[in-house]
Amino acid sequence: MKKVILLCNQGMSTSALVAKMNTAAENMGLEYSIAAYAVDTAKTNAADADVIFLGPQVRYKLSFVKEMFPDKPVEVIDMAAYGMMDGAAVVKRAQKLMEG
Repeated sequence: MKKVILLCNQGMSTSALVAKMNTAAENMGLEYSIAAYAVDTAKTNAADADVIFLGPQVRYKLSFVKEMFPDKPVEVIDMAAYGMMDGAAVVKRAQKLMEG
């Protein structure tokens, strides 16, 4: 099972996107564990993630999180996908990032 972590201010603003991502992953036949947490808990909650996304509202923490996890793919969620709550688009991006 692949683990996808979304980081935002409080871990709540991305909860709707997490639900849509879980549905999309299931529909695609992917075994993903997807969860959202506050960016300040990244050290403990994202340590075993396969890919880490940041909500657009915490994009200023990108370099901080990348430094914390230099061996993991870390990027900001596409603003359009986030705004549209397009879970499938974010899952597809996670797939690409995990492929290398």
